[in-house]
Amino acid sequence: MSIIVTDEGFSALDWAADLPETDVVVLASDTDPQTAEAGAAALVKVEFPSFADGRGFTIARVLRQKGYTGKLRAVGHVIADQYAMARRSGFDEVEISDDLAARQPEKQWKFRADWTAHDYQSRLRHA
Repeated sequence: MSIIVTDEGFSALDWAADLPETDVVVLASDTDPQTAEAGAAALVKVEFPSFADGRGFTIARVLRQKGYTGKLRAVGHVIADQYAMARRSGFDEVEISDDLAARQPEKQWKFRADWTAHDYQSRLRHA
């Protein structure tokens, strides 16, 4: 089982569970961001095999820059401290394991849900 994390917190219900496989694209973390394609998929899942592997953030940013407007989901080992970065790079939600959710409870994720606040780069641009 897994947990879906959004700005509202944890959900065990996956809105995408009923989507046909043709509406879901899964991209490995080693996918070349410049050649990554989402097509008309309703959902793109980008895999994070380790919290130290940040390539998925680049994939999300490039897909958004190419015009993908569907749902983007980070899947795997994303930690609560990375939630704001995931949202800023274009992800709509994060899918984590039950084990990770037990180690990093909902409160830790919700603390970072105001991802538009405290943005270092924005502060620099407006300084």
